[in-house]
Amino acid sequence: MKNYYSSDFKLGVLGGGQLGRMLLAETQKLDIYTSILDSNTNAPCAQICNNFVIGDLLDFDAVYNFGKTVDLLTIEIENVNLDALDKLESEGLEIYPKPKDLRIIQSKARQKNFYLDHQIPTAEFSHYAYLEELKHSFENNIIDFPFVWKAARFGYDGNGVKIVRNINDLESLPNVECITEKLIPFKNELAVIVARNKDGKITTYPVVEMEFHPEANQVEYVICPARIESKVAEKAREIALKVVSDLDFVGLLAVEMFQTVDDKILVNEVAPRPHNSGHYSIEASYTNQFEQHLRSILNLPLGNTESKVAGIMVNLVGEEGFTGDVIYENIEEILKIDGVTPHIYGKKETRPFRKMGHVTIVNADIDTARKVAQEVKEKIRVISKNN
Repeated sequence: MKNYYSSDFKLGVLGGGQLGRMLLAETQKLDIYTSILDSNTNAPCAQICNNFVIGDLLDFDAVYNFGKTVDLLTIEIENVNLDALDKLESEGLEIYPKPKDLRIIQSKARQKNFYLDHQIPTAEFSHYAYLEELKHSFENNIIDFPFVWKAARFGYDGNGVKIVRNINDLESLPNVECITEKLIPFKNELAVIVARNKDGKITTYPVVEMEFHPEANQVEYVICPARIESKVAEKAREIALKVVSDLDFVGLLAVEMFQTVDDKILVNEVAPRPHNSGHYSIEASYTNQFEQHLRSILNLPLGNTESKVAGIMVNLVGEEGFTGDVIYENIEEILKIDGVTPHIYGKKETRPFRKMGHVTIVNADIDTARKVAQEVKEKIRVISKNN
């Protein structure tokens, strides 16, 4: 086994956002040298990694040249130049998650076809190369309102996803490759985080329940454990394990799912990295998701994924009507409450619905934790000086 600790081993991370920042907390515990590539000089990781390199994650040369300076490469965002990763891998660099898996996951159309090919339950969908093709499908009564529209590439956090209810919604869509899905009547949106190392050791975190903001289409609360029947949780876990083993995935994979009104589980999409649905684990779990990501990509023993206590995560997002230098109002108020831990991501500028941080609430009782989460949500404000 390699000596990663206090050594000349260099871990490279593509992306310097908040996920990278939380990963750095774990690399620092083990004194692992970390090099970050990001295009933003003020990225959340910029001040706290060992080496920060400015470069475009979608630029072949930037990614390839960065990869030549590290001993193992991972990501904190999946929108990266895959041709560069393929070349680096062919030259012997270890890259986790593997470029072949990122190629499937980067495209929502490829991802959905993968589920179909592997008998993984998912919502019915259609694939369109451009907007005119989708309009033509509507005009010929092949598709009906309402439906869910998703950009095939580069969607995240509610961007690139829209519920299309009428002709005006359809006309306002961008002219990009996309998929459409039937609007699923569901009881719950769930997620399961799975970790798998190179030796094939595999473990899952408890199923979590996600409550979404209706306008921003962003997760507002993540609740662990999900308030669902154990047989539904077991079904969700089994499907998540199948996705990981069919991909032959190495690393951390977040599998987002719908629980339908008749308790079927449908895979919505996956994220090949630490994920919003696992932030609660920093305070609530024996092994948090960022440490587990590190363990899985370095082929170390996987940690205990059980929760010590019930956990709820509240996203801190920029308030509507505010753009500019960020101010966090009432942090002191929430710090007075037992079991409340804020995490501020180090982004200097806020804008409406931008993810600026999160707050974890832990409590022995999930219902009490949920009430406190509501209180936190109502107290805290992410605003700006300029408004």
